[in-house]
Amino acid sequence: MSMTSQPGLTGLQQLREVASGRKIEIGETLGFRLAEVEEGRAVFESKPGRHLYSPIGTVHGGYAATLLDSACACAVHSQLGPTQGCTTLELKVAYHKAITADTGLVRADGQIVKFGRRAAFAEARLTDAEGHLYATATSTLLVFER
Repeated sequence: MSMTSQPGLTGLQQLREVASGRKIEIGETLGFRLAEVEEGRAVFESKPGRHLYSPIGTVHGGYAATLLDSACACAVHSQLGPTQGCTTLELKVAYHKAITADTGLVRADGQIVKFGRRAAFAEARLTDAEGHLYATATSTLLVFER
């Protein structure tokens, strides 16, 4: 069941169900989970492995981008009313340090910068357990009525 198929629940209520253990398909594919959610903020956690390596020998940049996009989008989703949806219009990712299988647990922490009637803006940071910065992102999302 997708979050958009749950009529009557706010975005935050939907995300709290996900954080309590409901399956996220892309999370199963890439090995990440929604670890924390509150109004205006979402945190995803994952432990990268060699199965995520690109041909150049480090974790593929798409993995970091997916975690950051998820954190930004879910931060915005946490503000939605029961009849609203959102989708990413733009994502800009800056890579600061290569991720490897030895990096350990990483956290993508997303927060809303501005939430408007039709558009929302969010940012996220991808760090390891020691706080080292691996990537950052800014995102623009469309907010719409379903």
